Formats: sequence, structure tokens, C-alpha cells
Amino acid sequence: MQITMSEVKDLQATLTMVMEPADYEEQVEKEIRQLRQKAQIPGFRAGMVPKGLVKKMYGKSVMADVINKEIGVQLSKYIDEQKLQVLGEPLPNEEQNNRIDLDNDTTFTFVFDIALAPEMDTKMTAKNKVNYYKVQVTDEMVDNQVNSYAARYGQMETVDTVEENDIVRGSLKENKEDGLTKNEAMIYPRYMKNEDVKKQLIGLKKGETLTFNPMKALESETEVASLLGINKDDVKNYVENEFTLTIDQIQRHKDAAIDSELFVKVYGDNAPKDEAEFRARVRQEIEGNMQQDSDYKFGLDVKAALMKKVEKVELPADFLRRWVKTNNEKMTDEELDKNFPQMLEELKWQLVKDQLMKQLDIKVEKEEVEEYAKKVARMQYMQYGLMHVDDQYLTSFAQEMLKRDDQLRAMVERVAEEKIYAAERNIMKVEEKEVSQEEFNKLFA
Repeated sequence: MQITMSEVKDLQATLTMVMEPADYEEQVEKEIRQLRQKAQIPGFRAGMVPKGLVKKMYGKSVMADVINKEIGVQLSKYIDEQKLQVLGEPLPNEEQNNRIDLDNDTTFTFVFDIALAPEMDTKMTAKNKVNYYKVQVTDEMVDNQVNSYAARYGQMETVDTVEENDIVRGSLKENKEDGLTKNEAMIYPRYMKNEDVKKQLIGLKKGETLTFNPMKALESETEVASLLGINKDDVKNYVENEFTLTIDQIQRHKDAAIDSELFVKVYGDNAPKDEAEFRARVRQEIEGNMQQDSDYKFGLDVKAALMKKVEKVELPADFLRRWVKTNNEKMTDEELDKNFPQMLEELKWQLVKDQLMKQLDIKVEKEEVEEYAKKVARMQYMQYGLMHVDDQYLTSFAQEMLKRDDQLRAMVERVAEEKIYAAERNIMKVEEKEVSQEEFNKLFA
């Protein structure tokens, strides 16, 4: 097998592969023998079909398959041996490749276009400055989180008089003969758009009534449909009609008391002993969350500094456009034009990461990916209010996520990025700045 590479120009080159009979004949014969053992042809016992007949019937397709596989193997081998950092994949040269004649030719020539990664200077030094923003955790932030826990673990109680944040339950009756009736209707005063109707409802007691037009009170067809228990399309039949609400029950959310029972609900068996310890734990929790946010912002700024360093580096855009189109046949030119700049940016960032991992001798270990997956699982549980999930459940959830190739790749990439940012923190000049949460949030505006 002979493969030669043309002179590299604008990060592009061609690979010319010449395949002789010696490169494929032995494998073709092997495939024919195996096929002969399996062939089911009328008039012949299994395994006894003449080799010449099998070759006549299947020889060309077997030869084409063997040659195609050998092309892939030899291209990969050549690229590895020559230590070429190829972008995308080799593409058949549209001008130099000739039609293959399997009936008459025995030597075949294939020409492929390749694109090579550019040289980039990604090395950072102490001359490169980046800020690390540390968010001040205030007593107000602690109070807000404590109140949030109290609200989350509170409960509904029945009260006598309607207030704005209550839930009012009762029966609704349309004020006309044979009008619509809805039992167990629920009304939330705070969501009423009409202030006059809201003021009439607030202060009423169980058994009292309110006459109103639902459409004027709520102003939303979806909400009116839900209140009356009808389809949204039918709301138009009741736009001008008034209903009378008879109040059956008034419910109000009551926050949980800040006591040992709440501490156990929030932190489980390892709960704080008193309110002071509870607040200290909450503060520590907020500080941990703020540090994660600070690390995230730091990573964004390090990435921006690295990308700034290579902003003038050009990629072989024409080849890459062709490669994207080849691998996404359904993508339109308009879609490609829209997404291509971002694709180039993501590719450049991937090249930067690959180079930095070699330069900084960074490796991603299996245990690190599993630990990161557990962190992702923990954050997902927290979104549903489950703050302190047992490790066995986190591990199980994490393992399920890692079974998916796309999630596994994404987490490997994320761990690699975090290790790069941590390494750069020891290289670059990092200036810590204390900021308020409001100032920190503005950094993302």
C-alpha cells in the first residue's frame, strides 16, 4: 500500500492511495471461502457450492467491500503514523478520483482531501490577568434561604377570612336558568387581574357569596376555562356572563416553624441542634453554591482569555463547510450559513482544549467523571426540592446518565474544562474581588 501526501497549502492537502492486488486479494479470498460455507444455492448442499460459482455470483461485491474497509484502515493508520492532526474526516477528492472498474482493473488509485489543525499559541503566563469574583454572603441571603425552607416545608391551614394569597374553594353557578355549575371551584385572589373584583373577594368568609364576571376578573381564556372546568374553545360562550361564587373553604399556606422539626426535614439525621447552628449550616451551604457560581464565572473568563489569544487563527473554512454538508445531507445552505460561525468557534475551542491537555499533562480519570455525574444528579434533585439525597441514590442516578454516550462525552468534556481552569489558576495572575450578589449577577448581563 502506497500513500503520499501533497504539499500542505492553507491547512489543506491531498492523500493519494495506490492499492495493488497484494493489498486486498488475500482478504477477498478469505471472504469468499467464508461465504462459500454459508451460501444456500439450490442444487448444492450447504458448504459444497463450487468456489468458482460463489466467486462469479458475489466476487465483485465482496471485492468492493474489502477495498472499502481497507481504505478506512489504511487512511487511519497513515494519519496516526504521520502524527497528523486532521480536522473532520478525509473526503474523496471530487476532481481527481476516477470511476472504479472492478471488472478490468486490479490496481486502484484513490485521492482524498484532508484539513489539518493550525498551530496555536495557547500558553498562558503570569502576565495574563483574570479576575476571580467572590460573592459576599450576607445575613439577608441567609434569612431569605431560611424563610425559603420554612415556606417549602410549611402546610395549608383552614382560615376564616379571605386574604390575597389564600386559596378560595367553593361552588360556582352561572346566573341564568339552567346555567353552568362548577362544584369544587378554586380561585386564587392574587392572580386576579381586575382589582375591583379582587377587593370584593378579600375579606369574605365561609358561606358568603361573590357575583362576578370570570372573564373580566381573570382576563385569560386559559384561566377561565380552568376555573369553569370547560374547554378553552368554549370560553367564548361565557364571556359576558356573570357567576356567583359560594365560599366553602378558605386555605392559607403557613410557613413551618424554625425549630428542630424543620432542621430534620432539611438536613435529615445530621440535623443542626439549634437555630444558630441551622443558620450557620445554611450560610455554609450558600457559600458553597456561590463558590460554584464563582468558579463557573472564572471558567468563562479563562476561556474568553484563551480564545482571545487565538482569535486571529484561521481554520480551513471551505473544507469544513463541505465536511459538515457531507455528514448532514438534510442541512440546508441557509441553516449551514446560520450555524457555521458557531461551529468554527466550538471547533477552535476543542483544539485549544486538546492542546492545553497535552501541554499541562491533564488526564480525565473515570472516577472524576463519575463524581461529576453525581454532582449533576445532586443538582437535579435539588431542583425538585430534594436537598440532601443519600449517596446511593446519587450514584445510581449518575450511573444511569453515564450509560448514554452523549451524556458521557459531555461530562468528560466538562471535567476536562474544569481541570484546565484549575491549572490556569496556578499559572495566570488571578486577582480576587469581593462583590455583592447583585454586582455578580450584573457580570452576566
